[in-house]
Formats: sequence, structure tokens, C-alpha cells
Amino acid sequence: MAITSANQLELLQTAEAVAREKMIEPELVIQAMEDSLARAAKSRYGADMDIRVKIDRKTGRATFARIRTVVEDDGVENHHAQLTVKQAKDHLKDPVVGDEIIDEVPPVDLGRIAAQSAKQVILQKVREAERDRQYEEFKDRKGTIINGQVKREEYGNIIVDIGRGEAILRRNEKIGRESYRPNDRIRCYIKDVRREARGPQVFLSRTDPQFMAELFKMEVPEIYDGIIEIKAVARDPGSRAKIAVISYDNSIDPVGACVGMRGSRVQAVVNELQGEKIDIIPWNADQATFLVNALQPAEVSKVVIDDDAGKIEVVVPDEQLSLAIGRRGQNVRLASQLTGLDIDIVTESDESARRQAEFAERTKLFMESLDIDEMMAQLLVSEGFANLEEVAYVEADELLSIDGFDEGTAGELQARARDYLEAVNTKAMDAARALGVEDSLVEFEGLTPQMLEALALDGIKTLEDFATCADWELAGGWTTENGQRKKDEGVLEKFDVSLEEAQTLVMTARVMLGWVDPTELAGATTEVDTQDEEAEA
Repeated sequence: MAITSANQLELLQTAEAVAREKMIEPELVIQAMEDSLARAAKSRYGADMDIRVKIDRKTGRATFARIRTVVEDDGVENHHAQLTVKQAKDHLKDPVVGDEIIDEVPPVDLGRIAAQSAKQVILQKVREAERDRQYEEFKDRKGTIINGQVKREEYGNIIVDIGRGEAILRRNEKIGRESYRPNDRIRCYIKDVRREARGPQVFLSRTDPQFMAELFKMEVPEIYDGIIEIKAVARDPGSRAKIAVISYDNSIDPVGACVGMRGSRVQAVVNELQGEKIDIIPWNADQATFLVNALQPAEVSKVVIDDDAGKIEVVVPDEQLSLAIGRRGQNVRLASQLTGLDIDIVTESDESARRQAEFAERTKLFMESLDIDEMMAQLLVSEGFANLEEVAYVEADELLSIDGFDEGTAGELQARARDYLEAVNTKAMDAARALGVEDSLVEFEGLTPQMLEALALDGIKTLEDFATCADWELAGGWTTENGQRKKDEGVLEKFDVSLEEAQTLVMTARVMLGWVDPTELAGATTEVDTQDEEAEA
């Protein structure tokens, strides 16, 4: 490739040919040629020289020029490419810093090695331009489906020809054990488009949940038009999937529209997904109703939601347990992904046994603490009384509404409950004092004697100790590690102290100690409210 020995117009013709082949601008190819010629000239005239080449876009003539830049008197670092203002006066009338002195130099005839080097520079520049073009073309197509043709397989990964470039379908993004041969047609989801120095820039997937959502959008016009919306998708690629849909037109059934006449629409998606079984579920804003739908085909007897823990307990008939869980836990796992909540499934018999155990435990508590017989204790539990505080401080009318309870009985029960609680509080306070709890914490409003004892057992004995606690250390909470939710036990969790209450207590203590401005107390409450609203949303 002896560029300077060729006809000058050949440069432009070569640039046009390469640009057409690589589908890039001819200007980029010419700039690459200029850079390669400049590099070759530097090897001849000296690496410290600032040699630039300009190719005329009409004639193809290459002009070689040496550039020297005017710098401050003490800023000269390269004498071959820089001049001081004083030195520049020999070349320019009134030089200033930043001016350039341009001297044309003779063209360079490229030898074999220089020509090879120039060729490599051009090819490298062309590749970079090609990659930039590909990135710009596909960056806005992320999240869409593309049709391509299989070119080859590399270590289990499929290289796909997507028209103006290549993309990669990694081994873990394929459905099951599906295999492809060169020239096979393939439909994929563009999962990511990244600017990479080398290798593929477009990353495809056939296992991503959104691949199925986009397939439904292609098959169901109502989804494309926005009449029906896909609210959630969960997949076990190649095996089973669940998709939740909602219709914004009361006259259109979202499930029926997705299934299609005689199942034609959903069958087209199933065929593309290698026979993946798809459950189409009506989405509902009510979590419990949505979960009942998500666990289909299993029947659900009852749903108990624990908002604080972010968990849901589902009670199913004994004979429905295996159906609700599914093969290898598949059904409940997909339902959990669809709702975004941890789901515990228990049978009716297990739930009944637990309720009976709770009933017996509360009955025993009332019998021992109030010194009453079993029948009266069971009456209290049946009416919904769960602890002694409720008995001691509830309105008397609520006790009188229980069959067989008169004013004397209700008054006696409340007196006994209060006496028992007072004795327990006195014992707890004595224990807390014995553990070294100081008056500053005892006099802090909002902490009961039992709470003080629990804090002391955890080493929190002063108001300063309490003020350094985090809200979750007091109220408990949940953290996620490696995709698994983990319970953090709180010091005051057994006293049903919420995160909001814990934060208010801690902030109040800090204000009392002068650690924070009182206005931050209101700000903390507002922040908790905002977090709760976001969690609900």
C-alpha cells in the first residue's frame, strides 16, 4: 500500500470504497488516511516533530506540514514543536501565545514497513468509526426485539448478524438447551448496548422477562395501543411464566385479549419461547386479590399480609398445597417474583393448629395473671383480647358486652390486671436499676420499665447511649443479602415499637442532649412518611 506512489485520485476512490463497505462516512476514512500518513512522516522526520497531513477532498493531493506552536518563554517542553514569543518574531510579525507556524515539508514515499503501519492505522480508525456507528444506531433500541441471523458459535455463545453489525447471545441468555446452526434465523431481546473497546457491543437475551412482554406487545394490538398494560412478568425460562395484565377499557377482557381466538395469540408467544407454559393473570391493585390470582391454578383460603416484614402468608386447603407450591417450588416462586413479596404457604390444618396454640397461650396468660378460671379466660380471648394492657385500660363497656360479665366482674378484672401490670413494672424497674440504668434514661418519656430493662440488658444505660442508636436497632427490620431477606432483631421489637416511633424517640433524645436542632425532629418524621408513601407506591 504505497499511498504516495498511487494516483492521487485513488486515495479518494479508496476512501469511498471502504466507506461503502463498512457503511461509514467517507470523511472518517480520509481522516484515518491523514493520521496514518502523518505517523509515517514522523518516523522519517522525527517523532518529536508535529507533522500534519491534509488530503484535498477534491483532488486527492496530500500536503505535509510541520507545525510549531507559540508558547510562554518558560513553557517550552519540545523545541521541535514549540517556540517562544521572541523566537516566533522571526516568522510572524506580531506573534502571541497559541499562534501556529506552518511550514510545508516534502511528501514522504512510504517503504514497505511504513506502508504496512499506515494500513494498520487506517484499519484501526475504520474499526473505531464502525463501532461508534453501531453504538449510535443501537443505543436507542435497547429494550426492543430484533431479528437476526446466526453467524457462528463461540464457547456456547451465539454471534448474531443484526444487519449493520454483530451482537452476542450469551450462553446463560439462551432458553434451556436450545442450539442454533449458522444461517438460522433468530429473534432476541436487546438487553443492553454498551460502548466497548473491543468485542460485541450489543447484548441479546431470550430469557429476560421483558422478552416475553415485548412478544405479547407484538402479538396483541391492544397492548401496543395502550388499552391493555403489562404490569408484571415472571419467568422460569423454557418451563413456565406468569404475566399480569390490566385493561383500561371495561369492555375489553385483558386475559381474553392476550389469549386470542382459540389461543392463537398466546400460542404464537409459546412457540417462540420453546413451549414455555404461560399463565395470564388479571392484575389487581389489592395485594391480596392479586396474590390469589397469581397463585392460580391453586385455590387460596386466606391471605395474611405483614407490611413491616414485606411478607405474605397464604393459607390453602391441605390437598392444594402441592399445587400451590408447584414442581420444585416453581409456582410460588413465580408468584413471589410477580408480586415482589416473600410468600409463605401454610395449609389450613397447620394454620388451625397455630391458632389453637395461640388461643391456649393467651388463655393460660389470663388464667395465671388474673387468677380466673379457664372458661372466663377463654371468653376474653374469644372476644379478641390479646394482652393484659387491653383488659386493664379498655373501656368498661367492652367488658360488659361479654355474656355473663356484670359491672362487678368487669371492675374486678380491670383492677387485677392493673395490679399485675404494676407489679411487673416495679420488678422490671428494679431490675433495670440493678443493671445500672441512669436517671436520664428513666425520666425519658416514652420508655416503659420493661423497655428500660431490655435496653439495659443490651448495654444501653444512659440517654447518650440511647441517642446513638439507629431506629432499626430498636425496632428491628429486614435487609437483603445475596437475594435473601434477613431479619434484624430490634432491642424493643417485642414491644411493637415501629420504625417511625423508634426514629422519633431517638431524635427526641438527640434534641434533649443538644446534638441536633429541634427542627430536624419534624424533618425526620416527614422523611419517614415519605418513605412509607414510596413503599406503598
